[in-house]
Formats: sequence, structure tokens, C-alpha cells
Amino acid sequence: MIKNAGLAKAIIVTGALVFSMPTLAELSLSEITVHTVNEALPSVSAVPAMPSDCIADSAITAAALSDTRDNGPFSVRTKNILRQSAKGFGDGTIHYPTNASGCGLLGAIAVVPGYVSYEAAIKWWGPRLASWGFVVITINTHSIYDDPDSRAAQLNAALDHMIADDTVGSMIDPTRLGAIGWSMGGGGALRLATERSTVRAIMPLAPYHNKSYGAVKTPTLVITCEHDRIAPNNKYSNAFYKNATGPKMIVEVNNGSHFCPSYRFNEILLSKPGIAWMQRHINNDTRFDKFLCANENYSKNPRISAYNYKDCP
Repeated sequence: MIKNAGLAKAIIVTGALVFSMPTLAELSLSEITVHTVNEALPSVSAVPAMPSDCIADSAITAAALSDTRDNGPFSVRTKNILRQSAKGFGDGTIHYPTNASGCGLLGAIAVVPGYVSYEAAIKWWGPRLASWGFVVITINTHSIYDDPDSRAAQLNAALDHMIADDTVGSMIDPTRLGAIGWSMGGGGALRLATERSTVRAIMPLAPYHNKSYGAVKTPTLVITCEHDRIAPNNKYSNAFYKNATGPKMIVEVNNGSHFCPSYRFNEILLSKPGIAWMQRHINNDTRFDKFLCANENYSKNPRISAYNYKDCP
């Protein structure tokens, strides 16, 4: 729960204005439109296929990563998860590749919104990541007022739901998972990273957490907004980044408010580092290193006001 009444009021008032805007946000962005086993050596097994075997080198470009919606190497389908069948979270949508059967098992990612927010705020990550070979679930929480630790538990439950799902469960490698959360959902992603070792990468978006959540060793990409008045960077995002002890990267959106990672407002800007981070750390695909850390100077982009990294490719 937010202890600061002024902070809670600011979130609720600002959120009430933004929740009526998804259609406007969409309009403003409308222009974006078998290895053989040697019989003499029966103990040697074929190397399992990975998504990297199915994505051509030529497809991995800055322009492709910076596209929108489901415009990636894979076609995407969705499956709605109704509240009555969702155990441990509100409800949601599973987004998954339909033409990745030859890619081996896929990584899976759960995405959760923030305080007084709904799935719509973060749903854009679903088709974006699924089109690059991930199975993704974007969710609603039990209550829009759930605190960060509750959102961590619901991210965890959503990952379990995908792994057990009769449509996509057989597609997923349960040891290659990821989590994304906005605001209090970002705090939930930080918490989950300390509790579930199979979570290989997280993306806290303008994150908020007001309690101790443990040491984060999981590769962490923090997205912040320069003029965040709800979860000020100096108190929250920058501190979370500093305290993370594993590979980490932080990108600050120039002139952005607390809502800068939501409703597709900065889909083109955030898709490239987001997809590259998840590919590198969930799939260990080193071809995406060129878009991360010292290999990509995000500071040169006028839409990014701050950029830093440590212990990463």
C-alpha cells in the first residue's frame, strides 16, 4: 500500500485522466503502423532447437526491433483468460507465435500493470514480444489497488498458468522466464526476481516499491521517465538500478511522465532495448548484444535523457 496519501491521490487523479485515453493514444500513434544422432555414439544427443535457430540474422535490425504491434519474425495469435479460470491473478490475454513449431521450446514472459491500472496499459508488450518468439501473458490484477508484493505473486501465478495452459504450455521452456511490470507492477517484477530463480530477465517500468524486496541478481532493464512525479527517479528507479547486483541497464525517456512506458506512448522507442534484453538474457542469443549496453549509445537519441549500464554485454 502507498503510505503517502499525497502520492496515492496523485496516482488516482492522474490515472483517472489517462484511463480514458487509450483510444486517443492509439490514434496519436496510428502512423506507426533434426540433428542426426551418430549410431556409433548413442550417448550423444541432438542439440535442442532454440528460437535463435528460427530467426535469420538478416531479420535482426534496429528498424525491425523498433517496429510496432505484432510486426516481428513470427505471426501472433491470442487467447483470452477469463477471470473464473485465472488462478492467482485477475484475468488476461496470452499472446503466442503460431509459426514457431521448429524453434524448440520458447521463453515465456508475464506483464502486469500498475496501481489503479488495467491490462490495457501494458498490453502492447504482448504482441510485440510474441512476434519475436516469446509466449507472453498480459494480465489484470485481482484489484487495481493491489500492492507491489501482491503483483509479484500474481506475475508468478500468471507464469504458472501459461506453463500449464493446454494451448501454449507445451511450447514453453519453464526454465526460461521473464517478467515486466509498470509502476507498482515494476516493484512486483523486482520482488519476483528475488523469489523465482527461473526468471532470467526483468523489466521494471517506472517502478515503485516502498519495502525491502531482497537482492536482485537477475538481469534487469529499468525504464524510467524523466519527469516522473508519482515515483520520482531519484527515490525509486535510480535506487533500484543502483542496488541491482546482476547485469543491468537503465534508459530514461526524455520529458516523460510516469505514464511514458504505457499505452504505446513510446512503443517504437522502447521496443528495441526491451526485445533485445529479453532475447539476450532469456534465450542467451548474443546476436542482440549489438543493441545493448556499450554496443548501443542510447544517449545519442534525443528522446532519451539518461542512459547507463553495468556488467552486461
